[in-house]
Amino acid sequence: MTVYIVQEMRGRDVTDATNFGDLEILITAEEQTASFSTQPTIRKLNRMLANFNDDDYLLLTGDPAAIALAASVAARQNNGRFKMLKWDRQTAKYFPLSANLNTKLGEIVNGEL
Repeated sequence: MTVYIVQEMRGRDVTDATNFGDLEILITAEEQTASFSTQPTIRKLNRMLANFNDDDYLLLTGDPAAIALAASVAARQNNGRFKMLKWDRQTAKYFPLSANLNTKLGEIVNGEL
C-alpha cells in the first residue's frame, strides 16, 4: 500500500497518512505544473503511478492542477477507480474516500449512489 502525496507541502505534518501506506511524493515542493504545457507533468505522473491499484491512495495536496492531473492518471491506471485521503480538522486525522468513474447515474455500487 502506497500513499502518493501529489505535491510536497513543506511544514505540513502528514504523519497520520502513514496509517494507510508508505508515503511517496509525486511532485516536490519546488516543482510546478508547467504554465503552458501539462505534458511534462503528465509524463512524470504516468511513470510514477504506473502501478497504482486499489490498495493505494492519493493525498490531495498542492497545486490544484497537479491534483487534477494525478487523480486523472491514477483513475486511468486503475480502470476508473482511485482512493484518496481527506483531512478532517475536527479529528485531526485523514479518512479515506473512494471514487469510481465508471458508475452510471443512479447506479448503486457498494451501497452508494
